[in-house]
Amino acid sequence: MTSTSTPPGLARFNALEEHAAFTALHEACASTAWVKRLLAARPYATPEALYAASDAAMAELTADDLAEAMAGHPPIGRPRPGDPTSAREQRGMAGASEALKAEMLELNLAYQEKFGHVFLICATGRTGEQMRDAVRERIGNTPEREREIVRTELGKINRIRLARLVEED
Repeated sequence: MTSTSTPPGLARFNALEEHAAFTALHEACASTAWVKRLLAARPYATPEALYAASDAAMAELTADDLAEAMAGHPPIGRPRPGDPTSAREQRGMAGASEALKAEMLELNLAYQEKFGHVFLICATGRTGEQMRDAVRERIGNTPEREREIVRTELGKINRIRLARLVEED
């Protein structure tokens, strides 16, 4: 299905050997179920087809699958050392004041205590203050409501990460 109209990055992804493709997708999202669904649908004709497959796979994830995906994300304000992806995505917290960082740590811990997982938000392009305000607002949600917000936020993150994967030349 690969043709001259397939963008080079997507053609490269489509041509990856199964294990390499699994690894690349797992770096985008730590849910094994999501990765397997996307692998099963290769090759993709367009980036949009890949994003649509990602969205469909996200919609089908169980609570356990979502928990597995969330486990791959560090808390906001504390990207893993040596992890350029989370550092880039959380850039809005990098220049935050010590007071804001301390407040985010407290809010992250309270959120994790309530919901049993890290606070997850598509942090790309957001300021530290916007992320703080979002956790303040969302901590009042029911677990069911929060799970659906997390699913939506994960979907946004996955699309951004997939775009980086297939749009690089």
